[in-house]
Amino acid sequence: MNIFPKQIKLSEQKDKLLIIWNDDSVNSISLMTLRKLCPCATCLTEKENQSPSYIPLFSENQIKISSLKQVGNYAISVTWQDGHNTGIYEFPFLKLICEKTD
Repeated sequence: MNIFPKQIKLSEQKDKLLIIWNDDSVNSISLMTLRKLCPCATCLTEKENQSPSYIPLFSENQIKISSLKQVGNYAISVTWQDGHNTGIYEFPFLKLICEKTD
């Protein structure tokens, strides 16, 4: 069975992404975690260039979402308040993040 979200929305506190999956499971991901795991080429390169002990610090506008858009039938695109918008989070990747952080 392919896993995909039936609904994705921000939590009432606007600090987590809530996902209801087609198997009726429900998960949440903190926006901090979502930003830390941004899969775009720029963020991946930046992470590769850091030491293993590097801990990224984000300003408030880097962990607040301006908009979410569905990308085809396989992912979402997140636009952060600081303008960063190149990360495309595929649904299996989101589910994996959920399973590792719940």
